[in-house]
Amino acid sequence: MYSLARDLLFKLSPETSHDLSIDLIGAGGRLGLNGVLCKTPKLPVTAMGIEFPNPVGLAAGLDKNGAAIQGFSQLGFGFVEIGTVTPRPQPGNPKPRIFRLPEGQAIINRMGFNNQGVDALLARVAAARFEGVLGINIGKNFDTPVERAEDDYLLCLEKVYPHASYVTVNVSSPNTPGLRSLQFGDSLKQLLEALRLKREDLDVRFGKRVPVAIKIAPDMTDEEIALVAEAVFQAGMDGIIATNTTLGRDGVAGLAHADEAGGLSGAPVREKSTHTVRVLAQALSGRLPIIAAGGITEGRHAAEKIEAGATLVQLYTGFIYKGPALIRESVDAIAALPRR
Repeated sequence: MYSLARDLLFKLSPETSHDLSIDLIGAGGRLGLNGVLCKTPKLPVTAMGIEFPNPVGLAAGLDKNGAAIQGFSQLGFGFVEIGTVTPRPQPGNPKPRIFRLPEGQAIINRMGFNNQGVDALLARVAAARFEGVLGINIGKNFDTPVERAEDDYLLCLEKVYPHASYVTVNVSSPNTPGLRSLQFGDSLKQLLEALRLKREDLDVRFGKRVPVAIKIAPDMTDEEIALVAEAVFQAGMDGIIATNTTLGRDGVAGLAHADEAGGLSGAPVREKSTHTVRVLAQALSGRLPIIAAGGITEGRHAAEKIEAGATLVQLYTGFIYKGPALIRESVDAIAALPRR
């Protein structure tokens, strides 16, 4: 059924089919239809102090505005991450800005954090009355100078804190100028310290501790990955998501649209993302959980991430190409791994 739907959707432009898919999944969720067609597989996992029904989640980027939270959950995801959301609404980069590379099971996007702003997202979260595990991914507005980026992150953190199961700080999108510089050195330490202090205040104010994870890029050296891991741990953060899209073009050379600017996701980033997970796991030695994303197009790829050291995984491009069946396939492959 999904193959037929995908073939029809792929006749439309990528962004049109994306928007239509969100509308359909959202409507199915509100009507309870998705839950009839799909069941959430059970494989409970505890990470960041949260119990997840299963370890396979939806990565941020598909549902930027929280328009289909119930719908995605009913498809079988153990958790749903929405966003990236910014303090103020912004249109993102000029269209076209999404490009399919079906021969490579890949996508290139340069969306640029297009979203309706944090207040609109929170209104949808309230309307959804979602009781599952909800991650909210936060970022900075494109016109906020990098040296003032922490203002945007702290504002978003404060607003989403009462409504999120966990919060992801996105410092790794390649489509917002200067953003990735926040992953390194003093810029990272300054941002993490500001987040730590704000979170301590919010813990007291709301009477609960909401975990904070940092999402990193796959385009770092092993030394840089290890330095980021230590900085995130020392700052008292709760997890690392590895990884965002890549600026590299390995595996897609010669394919139509391969030279488009933006972040590459899907099958070609799998090995690079898994390597990042492996280096993180070695550097952290179990001190923080890792959420793995990048290139999962088959169930065995999800299991590969867990074997590399991840506790949870997220789907994005693989879900677009394979549909809800990939969720159960991934859960089943993880369940089949020897218990550690």
